[in-house]
Amino acid sequence: MTEETPGFEEKPDVPSGATPEDAEPKAAPTSAAAEGAAPAGDANQTAGLVAQLDQVRTALGERTADLQRLQAEYQNYRRRVERDRIAVKEIAIANLLTELLPVLDDIGRAREHGELLGGFKSVAESLETVAAKMGLQQFGKEGEPFDPTIHEALMHSYAPDVTETTCVAILQPGYRFGERTIRPARVAVAEPQPGAQPVQAEDGTEAGDEKDNGPEEG
Repeated sequence: MTEETPGFEEKPDVPSGATPEDAEPKAAPTSAAAEGAAPAGDANQTAGLVAQLDQVRTALGERTADLQRLQAEYQNYRRRVERDRIAVKEIAIANLLTELLPVLDDIGRAREHGELLGGFKSVAESLETVAAKMGLQQFGKEGEPFDPTIHEALMHSYAPDVTETTCVAILQPGYRFGERTIRPARVAVAEPQPGAQPVQAEDGTEAGDEKDNGPEEG
């Protein structure tokens, strides 16, 4: 067992020709250099994240616009389907009611002649009630002004007691379903009698009074 001499410190071997400073351990790189490189890396990473975020926002905006367009197209499609469904339903009901009009005409004639009696009366009234519930409306009355859009004139005459073309007789009532006229009312019309209504002057006298009451030529 060897004894160590007190106060003696071992020194690392120094290669021949080397200075004592070479034997000193080299210090690690300063943290200042590392700290200088870190902000540059963080900036690059932040810029990359911002670019990715912009791409995501752009893609989200495009997908949102596509979704809104699809929703609008779907709503338009639903409205078209609903309009077509209602139109088809109305056409079907109007066609059915048109086929029933001759039966309703027979019921009307039987009522006028007092032949709507017994069980036939009950069935006839039930049929008229069902037709009314389906939306069938009868029109055409004596004394109303003639309207060529809803009236069909089958007879024509002159009358001194009318001031405009007037329906004086309803030969066959008209029917409408909603806003659709499925049959015009067939009527007899009367026009004012030519010369029957004297033209009134502004002072209330008839137009021919001045000629009748003027001075006679002699």
